Amino acid sequence: MASLSAADPSLSLLLRQTHSPLHAPPPPHRISSLTLHASSLSLSLSSSTAAGFGATSIAIERKERKLGVRAEAVKQLTGSVTNTQGLRFAVVVARFNEIVTRPLLEGALDTFRKYSVGEEDIDVVWVPGSFEIGIVAEKLGKSKKYNAVLCIGAVIRGDTSHYDAVANSAASGVLSAGLNSGVPCIFGVLTCDSMEQALNRAGGKSGNKGSEAALTAIEMASLFEHHLNP
Repeated sequence: MASLSAADPSLSLLLRQTHSPLHAPPPPHRISSLTLHASSLSLSLSSSTAAGFGATSIAIERKERKLGVRAEAVKQLTGSVTNTQGLRFAVVVARFNEIVTRPLLEGALDTFRKYSVGEEDIDVVWVPGSFEIGIVAEKLGKSKKYNAVLCIGAVIRGDTSHYDAVANSAASGVLSAGLNSGVPCIFGVLTCDSMEQALNRAGGKSGNKGSEAALTAIEMASLFEHHLNP
């Protein structure tokens, strides 16, 4: 050993470090483990050391996710668009931009007929513009004569900020009407950048938004009548 050290000083240094107390091997049989569980993944980290030999292993095992609640035990409530018997509706329509709002109204009435809502169960109320829709919708909702109130209007952007004021007021007015009356008030007011966009959504190539809003009114009226009202 001495002759090897003399011939190779670096080897002598290595031998001294190997036998130094500062480089003593860790105590035998030290075992630690960590297990993490996250949803459907199980992550296991373990390390072991024995007689100066260390080994680390990581294993990831995907386990089948177990649901704590059975899906069939969860109660799900939804409105029906086929059972419209006994449901009554009010439609508030803005006269401003009537070239747009009248086709929207016709689309809504056509949808009501298709889903077996009788004409005697529909009342149409005209107001000057979209700004006035909210207060009338709230009044109709609080009368408790209707299961839902459909609000139809058209606000088209111009050269001033008037568009933003009317569009925002119409939206907040319809929302407040529903919250304050406890009756679903459906937002069927178009807010468009041009007359072309509005006409396309009033029976043109983009469909009829009045018809879509009427279908929403039927579903919400059914939901409240059959599930949410005491």
